[in-house]
Amino acid sequence: MSTPAASPKSGALAALYWRSEILQVMYWLRGEGFGDVVDPGLIERFLGVDAAIGMTYLDRLVEEGYLVRDGDWFALSDFGLERGAREFQEAFADLTKPAHGECSDDCWCHASVDEAEACVAQRLGHDHDHAG
Repeated sequence: MSTPAASPKSGALAALYWRSEILQVMYWLRGEGFGDVVDPGLIERFLGVDAAIGMTYLDRLVEEGYLVRDGDWFALSDFGLERGAREFQEAFADLTKPAHGECSDDCWCHASVDEAEACVAQRLGHDHDHAG
């Protein structure tokens, strides 16, 4: 999740940027136990945007099918959850994958963030099968 100062100025790129940022933060909030349904204020606090900007993009994401709205609350749709997971994984791929030489190329830890975390936990507590 980037800082708002890094956001593009053109309409089309700004829409893509904020879609990615909002989906990532909502996916992260869900994963951290903040709930499946959040209000714009919580999203805005994490993204550092003001209410007018936030609502513009939240409403747009509802129209595009990424979010569902219930009054003043928003949740990821099934499509939004899938895309949010992908956006989050892509944004943090370099931070979540094992360092060079820790495992072979066919180790399951390269398949997903969950597998990478399980692999690291296993290595810290047990011997690891580096052959995959």
